[in-house]
Amino acid sequence: MFRLSYYLIRSYIGPFITTFFISLFVLVMQFLWKYVDDLVGKGLEWYIIAELLFYASANLVPLALPLAILLSSLMLFGNLGEDFELVAMKSAGVSLQRIMLPLIVISGIISGVAFYFSNNIWPVANLKMGALLWDVRQQKPVFHLKEGIFYTGIEGYSIRAGKKTGDNSISEILIYDHTSYSGNNKVISAKGGIMNFLNDGAILELKLTDGFCYDEGDNLKSRNNTLPHRRIRFKSEVLRFDMNSFKMERTSEELFRDHYQMLNIRQLTEVSDSLKLKYADRKKEIGRILEKRYSIFRNDTIPEKNRKIIKNRPVLMSDSFPERMTVEKPGLTNSDQVYELAMNSVRSHAAYVSALKSELHSRNDLLLRYNIEWHRKFTLSIACFILFFIGAPLGAIIRKGGFGMPVVVSGFLFIMFHILSIIGEKFARENIIEVYQGMWLPSAFFFPFGVFLTFKAATDSVLMDLDTYLKWIITFLYPHHRK
Repeated sequence: MFRLSYYLIRSYIGPFITTFFISLFVLVMQFLWKYVDDLVGKGLEWYIIAELLFYASANLVPLALPLAILLSSLMLFGNLGEDFELVAMKSAGVSLQRIMLPLIVISGIISGVAFYFSNNIWPVANLKMGALLWDVRQQKPVFHLKEGIFYTGIEGYSIRAGKKTGDNSISEILIYDHTSYSGNNKVISAKGGIMNFLNDGAILELKLTDGFCYDEGDNLKSRNNTLPHRRIRFKSEVLRFDMNSFKMERTSEELFRDHYQMLNIRQLTEVSDSLKLKYADRKKEIGRILEKRYSIFRNDTIPEKNRKIIKNRPVLMSDSFPERMTVEKPGLTNSDQVYELAMNSVRSHAAYVSALKSELHSRNDLLLRYNIEWHRKFTLSIACFILFFIGAPLGAIIRKGGFGMPVVVSGFLFIMFHILSIIGEKFARENIIEVYQGMWLPSAFFFPFGVFLTFKAATDSVLMDLDTYLKWIITFLYPHHRK
């Protein structure tokens, strides 16, 4: 039995590692495709991109790990069934449950590692990746002049080069200086020039030759219609531009540390409890505010002196209503004034109630996100365990190994699992269902399915035999052919 367990574990570990890294590679490529516009053309150093991909890989482990377990278990038992090794083990008196036992232990260990990863490593990876991705997305594109196109990447300047000859030489240069924030009052044109980067790219030096500088002064400071105008001709002129804004600056990670994806279970629990208390206190405070503010609608809270009669009909007037608006002489004009004041008050109250409602909704939405992240720490490890009980018996039933049928079946099942996860999380985030119901929806759906498949595989069911279903359909449609 020990040799059998060793053989099964060794046969399982290889496909698991292979499928894990393949799945991770595919997901990382998807990440690159998603953020390719934020990475290309910014002159990022190779180690910045490598660091970002490393953190992104760690962030995508929760998706790659369940898929790897599902695919590797399906491949292993498919190979055992295809090579009749599974039949030989059963004929020797070894049940399917006993065959699966060492792999169940391995899957349990992997689930434990997945829980440790999601609680301790995943938040750190999210923090590192979030901070670095923010810096990359804020990074300006690298300085690049194109012929005949104005470049506006340098703040306060628009630069156009008519032609580029070589790496640094340019001609027919036109520069608009907007640093005074008063329009195109300063323009520089030159027939030629040379670009050089100084101090490791911190300064762009532009040496211009044979040109003019047109300066109309500050239009905003002119007190009459006459504006000064200067035209300066130069044989040689040197302009320097500060390029420090093109260098990547790293943002402090402390700015992202309180995000719900950057916290472990203990921190999420503390923050959730604090948010619940603040939400309850704010809700009570709003209730007291509304009770006091809207006493105008309660007859028992209206003082007798504020009860007026218009055309034999009582009108309840709040203390906030000006005394000059009380009815002294019955008439249409006074009634219209009271009506207009009342409608303005109702509109003001409605806007105030809407603002309070939005505030409570925002607080509750934030609380839901923290609760969702708390449940996510557990659903990852449980998903790894459940998907093993789907892949292993399904492989024993299909009896097809390799990367053909197992990849198709496991891909379909994982997509279904992922779709249910997205639907459940969306419903929980919109407060349509409880958080635990939404986050545990895929597990609750696939767990009975795994039990069913395990039972069918243990009883040598012909669940995937197409001939069986065809015979059943023929018997149902043509009952006189029944034997």
